[in-house]
Amino acid sequence: MTSSSCSSDHVGPLRGVSVLDISTVYAAPITAMLLGDFGAEVVKVEHPRGDPARGHGWQHQGHGLWWKVISRNKRAMTLNLGTATGQQLLRRLIPRFDVLVENFRPGVLERWGVGPETLLALNPRLVVLRVTGFGQDGPYAERRAFGTLAEAMSGFAHQTGQPDGPPTLPPFGLADGVAGITGAFAVVSALLDRRASDRGQVIDLSLLEPLMGILGPGPTVYDQLGEVPGRHGNRSPNNAPRNTYVTRDGHWVAISASATSVAERVMRLVGRPDIANEPWFGNAGERSRRADLIDDAVARWISARDSEEVERAFHEAGAALARIYDVEQLVHDPQVRARQSLITIDDDDLGPLLMQNVMARLSRTPGCIRFGGRRLGQDNEELYAELLGVGADRLAALVEQGVA
Repeated sequence: MTSSSCSSDHVGPLRGVSVLDISTVYAAPITAMLLGDFGAEVVKVEHPRGDPARGHGWQHQGHGLWWKVISRNKRAMTLNLGTATGQQLLRRLIPRFDVLVENFRPGVLERWGVGPETLLALNPRLVVLRVTGFGQDGPYAERRAFGTLAEAMSGFAHQTGQPDGPPTLPPFGLADGVAGITGAFAVVSALLDRRASDRGQVIDLSLLEPLMGILGPGPTVYDQLGEVPGRHGNRSPNNAPRNTYVTRDGHWVAISASATSVAERVMRLVGRPDIANEPWFGNAGERSRRADLIDDAVARWISARDSEEVERAFHEAGAALARIYDVEQLVHDPQVRARQSLITIDDDDLGPLLMQNVMARLSRTPGCIRFGGRRLGQDNEELYAELLGVGADRLAALVEQGVA
């Protein structure tokens, strides 16, 4: 990965958009990260104790590595919103921003006197993103919730794992990530509407609903057919072959053959054209019902060959296969390297620092990583002066009072 930093004249598609991120941990901060990746000016406001995400996961030299990613492109200031002075200063900040991102439990902002009505009165053009576990209303609204609960309730865990095994949760914040990306889309949609209406609005985003939205037609299937999808391991209930297989030299590979033409190529490659010639083979559902037959043929062929031969043969046949990587293999993959899907930035604390690059490539106004996650309150002096007109002496007093 080549080291890269944004040039001083770089502008992204969200240039001129200012974002106040008062959220914590993962989902809502991912939204703010994505907006920052594409040029928004993001200010991260934390309690003087720091966002709990700073201590999550792996650490190096006292710095959270996940924090370095999730808080990239955000200037950092501290402000205790639980104090009257902190709430007063927040109200003074609101007119300076286009977007507010928060994920407090429903009713917390209202209790502090900075609920949506107050926020929009202070800045009628403000877009307010509110991220919670279950949404702002309903019987579960005030329940504590993390992404794990959304992964459980959405049906994801029920459908993940081996047929005879337990429900399986992902080893990372899947629901948070899906909600974070959804939040960025919702904020940009609201900003587009503001161009015509000149008015802001409030976005109510739960962790549960975005994950429900990408899990396929399960509710529709239940409504129309009364069926409840279960666990299929690495197989698909919709097509075959689709599974993981181990090569002779011990490498795992994954195959997907959603298109009948690809499935035919696989069966001819593994020496079973007779299966591809069956009258039922042209129907993906019929193939999935005969997955044992198909998988047995594919697994036998792959297990008799080393991984390089398997990869080469599938590529030459025009069939879809990939090795199952660990992160070390991912980092060194030639496609990942060629596209700079991972990029090394120059971090203030850790020096050269590898992380995921901006997710989407825009040809004219690309996104950019300007810097990694900042130290707690690193930009306090600059931001308090710039946004609030607070000088060094007053800032020191606020620190003494536990406000900053």
